[in-house]
Amino acid sequence: MYLIDDTVITSDISQEFFVCDLSKCKGACCIEGDLGAPLEEEELEIIDRIQADIEPYLSEIGKEEIKKQGTWVRDEDGDYSTPIIKGRECVYAIYDDKGYLKCAIEQAYLDGKVDFQKPISCHLYPIRVSKLAEFKAVNYERWSICSDACSHGKSLGVPLYKFLKTPLIRKFGEKWYEELEREIVNEL
Repeated sequence: MYLIDDTVITSDISQEFFVCDLSKCKGACCIEGDLGAPLEEEELEIIDRIQADIEPYLSEIGKEEIKKQGTWVRDEDGDYSTPIIKGRECVYAIYDDKGYLKCAIEQAYLDGKVDFQKPISCHLYPIRVSKLAEFKAVNYERWSICSDACSHGKSLGVPLYKFLKTPLIRKFGEKWYEELEREIVNEL
């Protein structure tokens, strides 16, 4: 376990290997589960603001569900997430020409239409950040749909924290990530 600023980080992120392999999972993390992608409160206004720019990327059913449910939802615990379609995929999930699920928000970002890449929870996945009393817990969430990503990462020798360097920096900052690397190197 690592402690940096107000974050408690599981050592799994340095010990487990991971590299997404869309050819195997086909974006299953956008469809599996019983809730949409967790959203941070500050992301709600952003998602509302970029709706017109991402609308051309959305599926027809995604557009319909957004009209019914809104651009984000709040669950019974008071947490925010993206709406889902018929208990399945995220309303922002789109299929590419290979049948892989991808993010409409991210596609609009890559095309230069919006300045928001995608929800940080999606960018960080399979790392989940939860709030504790005084700290944020940074945990690796194991899920069978990512077993191919674990095998792929192991074959390439890429630990989870290196695969997720960009989103970890996006969430916690460059100095935080540099400290994490120092902690991991010192542990080895």
